[in-house]
Amino acid sequence: MKRNKNFWIQNSLLIFACLLVWIPFLLMMAASFMPEDELFWRYLSPLGIGKAPVHASFLPSYPTFKAYAELLFLSPGFFVMFWNSCIQVVPMLMGQLLVGAPAAWAFARFQFPGRNLLFGIYILFMALPFQVTQVSNYLVLDKMGILNSHWSLILPGIWSVFPVFIMTRSFETIPKALLEAAYLDGAGEIRTFFLVGMPSGYPGIVTAMVLGFIDGWNALEQPMTYLKDMKLWPLSLYLPDLVQDKAAVAFAAGMVMMMPPVLLYLNGEEKLEQGVAVSGIKE
Repeated sequence: MKRNKNFWIQNSLLIFACLLVWIPFLLMMAASFMPEDELFWRYLSPLGIGKAPVHASFLPSYPTFKAYAELLFLSPGFFVMFWNSCIQVVPMLMGQLLVGAPAAWAFARFQFPGRNLLFGIYILFMALPFQVTQVSNYLVLDKMGILNSHWSLILPGIWSVFPVFIMTRSFETIPKALLEAAYLDGAGEIRTFFLVGMPSGYPGIVTAMVLGFIDGWNALEQPMTYLKDMKLWPLSLYLPDLVQDKAAVAFAAGMVMMMPPVLLYLNGEEKLEQGVAVSGIKE
């Protein structure tokens, strides 16, 4: 009886926590389908155009697709920023895979002088916020002549240390017997990396790519610092640029912007959970 009671208490707490996470999303989704007059009536104070109390609702009184129609058919700037985000994030992820996976394999499988110190520096840089390295990154990018271009976001993202950390922990969980079997079959280090390491470390690789995509897709401070030309701005800067009379469009844009990360997460949820789990395991 006591065990069943604890079970219900734990599940009730988990359900309550899930509802707290879902409430902002449900409110935003409902607001994206509200006509402007209802939206202003419900959210005058948060929109900064009045002091009336908030009348939040999970269902619009008169649903309309006007905001989505305006966003998708009458807002060319939205699509420009959408493709800017794709141009900046996709090459960054490809670079993280090409650079980070071999580096993670070296950390996981090779013993060389200074390995622990170098990996500790990686972890230190991973813990540093963007504001700490903002000035130095700006100066380096300026010297390279790539400020105010897509490369000013792509190159720093390629050399991110977080994917290396995640993939290193994933590669460390590969059984040594499996690697020794590959070596006995005549596979060299490169062949073992591609035929054994990459498939076996797939959960960690997927985790690094999914989290890297979410981080790059939602980046705000980096594009604001390195990009001065609005034609190069990513989608993350579209919402702050909307004015009060486009509040409904802003909610709709928020919903559309969430779709790629959500779809990516849903398709890689199992591998993501495995990768996060093994990232805390050391052989």
